[in-house]
Amino acid sequence: MADTAIFDVDGTLVDTNYQHALAWYRSFRRFDIVLPIWRIHRAIGMGGDQLVPSLTDDRVERAHGDDLRAAWAEEFEPLIDEVRPFDGAHDLLLEVKKRGFQVVLASSGKSDHVEHFLDLVEARDIADAWTTSDDVTASKPAPDLVQTALARVSGTGGIMIGDSPWDAVAAGDAGVDTVAVRTGGFSVDELHDAGAVRVFDSLRDLIDGLDGTPLARPGV
Repeated sequence: MADTAIFDVDGTLVDTNYQHALAWYRSFRRFDIVLPIWRIHRAIGMGGDQLVPSLTDDRVERAHGDDLRAAWAEEFEPLIDEVRPFDGAHDLLLEVKKRGFQVVLASSGKSDHVEHFLDLVEARDIADAWTTSDDVTASKPAPDLVQTALARVSGTGGIMIGDSPWDAVAAGDAGVDTVAVRTGGFSVDELHDAGAVRVFDSLRDLIDGLDGTPLARPGV
């Protein structure tokens, strides 16, 4: 039985995917690499260590990977105040907590971004733990982040709540099921194909449908 709800943050609780895509587009442009923004969007949900070689190649990663990630951070910073939580983000965390689950926010984002988003969704008094990029060697779709999140609270089993195929792949490789929401802009079929056991259009829809997921009330 799962005892821990592992929440992705960017694209799931806070509406950041398109800001991230634009920041990555601008960072690549600094190195005369012009990528269609739709392709960048398709990779959002990966950590920067995975995203750069996925969108380009190993040669670009070796030559510019760290500089591209530093440029992304600089480009994202002016956009962060535009970010808003998705409707229902705080209420979903609270409801899952009330059901007896440990709540871990599993982010591979920069620590200052994670701190900002914790305040944005008023999660500090709800979450039992959270992660940042400082806590893992390899980001999603590697399973490290999910494993680290479970270890933070000595969880015996988890349920991942995420918005991207990369969340579901990472969770699956860690032996954890995923409940997905379409807030990141990915389709129902894509999320199911990546391993999500249920897909909801919004956080409010997920709250209404929790009893049909592994986050059901005990005895339901």
